[in-house]
Formats: sequence, structure tokens, C-alpha cells
Amino acid sequence: MKPSTRWINLTVVGIVLATFLSDFSHEMCTAVLPLYLSTLGFGPAALGLIEGVADFLVSVSKLVGGVVGHHVERKRPWTTLGYLTTTVATGTIALVGGLVALVSLRSLAWTGRGFRGPLRDYMLADAVEPSHFGRAYGLERAGDMLGAVAGPLMATLLVWGGMAFHTVILWTLVPGLLAAASIFFLTSDRPPVSAHRWEASASRPGLRAFPRAFWFFLVGVFLFGLGDFSRTFLVFLGAEQFGETGLRAGGAFSAAILLYTVHNLISALVAYPVGHRGDHGDKFRILLWGYGLGVGTNLLLALAGASVGGLLAAVALSGVYIAVEETLEKAVAAEALPRELRSLGFGLLACANAIGDMASSLYVGYFLDAHQPEVAFGIAVACGASGLLWLLAIGRRLQPTPLAGC
Repeated sequence: MKPSTRWINLTVVGIVLATFLSDFSHEMCTAVLPLYLSTLGFGPAALGLIEGVADFLVSVSKLVGGVVGHHVERKRPWTTLGYLTTTVATGTIALVGGLVALVSLRSLAWTGRGFRGPLRDYMLADAVEPSHFGRAYGLERAGDMLGAVAGPLMATLLVWGGMAFHTVILWTLVPGLLAAASIFFLTSDRPPVSAHRWEASASRPGLRAFPRAFWFFLVGVFLFGLGDFSRTFLVFLGAEQFGETGLRAGGAFSAAILLYTVHNLISALVAYPVGHRGDHGDKFRILLWGYGLGVGTNLLLALAGASVGGLLAAVALSGVYIAVEETLEKAVAAEALPRELRSLGFGLLACANAIGDMASSLYVGYFLDAHQPEVAFGIAVACGASGLLWLLAIGRRLQPTPLAGC
């Protein structure tokens, strides 16, 4: 049984809707989290610790999610569980004030988010033909980023209206639960191609079955990820630019949240066109251009991030390259891997990204807390450039695989 030729089907709609609602939920929290931390007496180093530990657990959970998806036939129940875990843990952050509890809940939320990722990405690839991978992942990323626009905007309105930060976080439960319902009630698992059930271990290929090109690709993704720190730090930079003496003042908070919202809106507008262009061209080559833009963005932050103009330009460029990266990394991987390897492959891809994100969030938080932004973003430039150069160096050698742009 092949996927429907109508690529926008109920499963695609359910996944995109769930992605939108879930990001609406956790980005409401993300937008106010640095500001909530400041009211508790914590700074960039605490944010770096929270995001770094969470990213570490995400890396493990994404791999676990990929392994689970590799061994189970039905992905929908497990994906729903991941959405529920993220929702409940995120909302519960509003009820605690200690650093250990904050780290634990944020980590649990990101663990659920990481676990569901490879399963959801597999379901999306399974719901469309390969000729539409770019558009499908572009639409999913657009839903993600539109949620990341709506969430901070709602947080901004609530903050302007005088709502306490912890109350804003508590309200994230509503869209989060709707996201889990969208996955459970709207999506469906595609029946297996063969009559054999996946319970037979001999029918499941292992790591040795992955093409060499995919492992080379993962190395480049990991190296670039070492310079791909959490965009949450843009909120801190914005707060410093728009109200350094009033990190507890609603005006400075609202301006910083709006800056983050603009970043996500740009990503939402770019994601689908990039995916569409990738379906009609060279996904790998376009991804390399996105990586190059990411390196340039971090260079701009290192050289001019202390100015309002430099920060605004970096936010705009960051929105573009994040859309390219998150859309086409998945599309390239889906195109390169056979169906039976995609779940585990998506887990490996997400794990490589998450480990890099963890390391970059930790060192960026440390150096920002030490008032050394040039060092923080300079390291990010060097790491990102190493990933780009790696992929440029090995790209030609990988032909005629999909990863080489054929």
C-alpha cells in the first residue's frame, strides 16, 4: 500500500496541527522562562545549565525514540505519550522555584519532546511520497514556527496585561493537551509493506545497514550543532538591549519576547518555500547554504551583537537559517534512507543535533554570564564553520547518493 497521492492528507494535517499547538504551548514557556528565572535571582549561566542539561537528555531521548520506533509497528500511541509528557512537565514549571526542580521539569519536558520527534518524523515521511518530503517537512516546520510566533505573542499580551510569569507558564497546558489530542485522533499509522510483523528481530536491519553517506552526514550535522546554541539566548540579548536596568520590568520583557517572536515568524515564512525548492532542486546544496548563513549569523553576533542594529540583523538571519536547517536536514535524511531505517535514522540525526546544542548552550551561557559575548559567539562561529567545511569536503565524494545532491 502506497501513501495517498494527495500529500496533504489527514495524517499530515494532524501532525502539522499538533506541531503548531505544541510549539504554541512550550514557546509560551520558553519566551518567559529567562525572565521568570531573573525574578528568582538566576541569570544566563542558570539558563545555560537548564537548557544544556535538557538538551543532553533530549539527545538520549531522541535516540531512544528512534530505537523504539525501529522496534514497534504502531508509532501513534508512543508519539502521543511524548506530547503528553512535554505538556504536563512544561506546565508544572509554574509551580516550582528551585533550580533543581526547574532543571528537572524542563529536562522531563524536553525528554518527551525528544522522544516523540523521530516517531513523528517517521509518520510524516510515511504519509507522503518521496517527491514531497521537502514540502511535508517544510509545512511541519512552518507549523512549528507559527506556534513559536503565536506562543510568545500570547505571552507578551498576558505579560502586558499584568499576568505573573508563573501563571503564563501554567496556561501552556491548554494548547499542549490539544496537541496530544491532534496526534491521537487525527493521525494514523501506515500498514507494514510486508506481511511479516516487525516482532521478528531478524527482519529488522541494524546500524551496519546504514549507508556510509549517512554517517558522514551525521558528522557534519554534529559539528555544525556545536555552534548552534539555543535561540532562547536571543531573549536575554534583547532584554539587555531594551532595558538593561530593568530586567524585571514588563516593557523590557515584552520587547525581548517580541524580538524572539519576529525570529520565529521569519522561520515560519521561510520553511515551506525552502522545502518546496528542495523538492525541485538539490536539498543538500541548499542545506549547505543554510549552514553558511548560520555561521555568518554567529559572526555578526560576535562582532556587532552589542548594538541594536547588529542584534536585529542577526535575529532576522537566524530565523532564515534555522528554517533551512530544520526543514532540509530531515528531508535529506528521509531521502537517503529506506523506510525500515528511517525511524532509527531520525533518532540518530536528532541525537547528533541535540548533543551539539547541549554543548553550545553550556558554553554560550557561561561566557555571556562572564560578559564575554565575543568569546561565546566566536566559538560558535568556529564550530559551525567546521561542520560546513566538513560537508563541503566530503560532499563530492558521496555521489551518486542523495546526500550528494543527485
